[in-house]
Amino acid sequence: MFDNIEIAFKDKSDEDLNRAYLLFKTISNPIISNILTVLVKIAMWLHLPINSIIKATVYKHFCGGTNIYNSQATIDKLWASHIGTILDFSAEGKESETDFNRAMNETIESIKKANKEISIPFSVFKPTGLARFSLLEKISNKQALTQAEEIEKEIFEKRIETICRISSDHRVPLFIDAEESWIQDAIDEIAVVMMKKFNKKEAWIFNTLQLYRNDRLNQIEILLKTAKEEGFFLGIKLVRGAYHEKEIKRAREKGYACPVYLLKEETDNDYNKALTLCIENIDIISFCAGTHNEESSILLTELLKRYNIPRDDKRVYFSQLLGMSDHISYNAAKEGFNVVKYVPYGPVKDVLPYLIRRAEENTSISGQMGRELTNIIEEKKRRKNN
Repeated sequence: MFDNIEIAFKDKSDEDLNRAYLLFKTISNPIISNILTVLVKIAMWLHLPINSIIKATVYKHFCGGTNIYNSQATIDKLWASHIGTILDFSAEGKESETDFNRAMNETIESIKKANKEISIPFSVFKPTGLARFSLLEKISNKQALTQAEEIEKEIFEKRIETICRISSDHRVPLFIDAEESWIQDAIDEIAVVMMKKFNKKEAWIFNTLQLYRNDRLNQIEILLKTAKEEGFFLGIKLVRGAYHEKEIKRAREKGYACPVYLLKEETDNDYNKALTLCIENIDIISFCAGTHNEESSILLTELLKRYNIPRDDKRVYFSQLLGMSDHISYNAAKEGFNVVKYVPYGPVKDVLPYLIRRAEENTSISGQMGRELTNIIEEKKRRKNN
């Protein structure tokens, strides 16, 4: 179903393809990728002028623009193929109240823009963009907070409620991104509170579940039971997970039971079970399948058919990252399924930590990188022969 490479790359120029080839060739080589990542980190620390190099290469492939409004060309390009955009302000690793307020305001602006444009079906925010990591860790661990931290917590919760209220008022579904397991409890708790408050008639607030965690399938069942008992709709974004090696390393260093599966097959199994569970409970769930996995994507198309759910039912979306798995995104959209791309944006210096994290994650996914390269090479050959 996702084999038509011509459709996947129809809006990519030869220059785009060549840049993508170079990027994925680099990322798929762990040694070269790690060396370049270290060099970029050093250059950032030394404040060397590398913005123009980054912007012309990795940034151009994986990001929409430096702000909401100059991301419009990317939004329009995707929508020409019936693919929606999720604008994701991707500044990471911030610690100041100024930065937290900025992230909140960016999210609010993205919601207001989404309200006006059919090409932007969702908005999203990262909780660590709104509060200090260490604060979320203490809340998750049920540790006593200082008076100053209690105030911080209240401000954090107020920021989230403000964003959720504006999202609900503007009728724009909102994703709350997932984070590392040791801060996730604090996020899960407030996400459920927001769903109970704003999802009374339909799902506007979505929490993200990382299915590489060995407790998330059970978490979905708990959420289903709670939603049925208390009368609200669930919004769920399903992903495999973004911090696999980091989770394993921390669990080993600190000597606690690893919260994530060690075998990819176990994650795949739970992810596919989660898709089935969501479809079986579609009357109270709206969900987005964030996946670059062909098997899971095919399964979801089959589940929709099996349960007589229209391909364009707004309760079900496929999602991939900008610049990745275009063979899934473009072919699924061509077949009439709801598809969105995560489109990171922000100033180069702010987005660099996100891009570095993406490079580090992708280096470990050799199969995914191999598929990206194979598709690019196939399209380059097809164009050469035509």
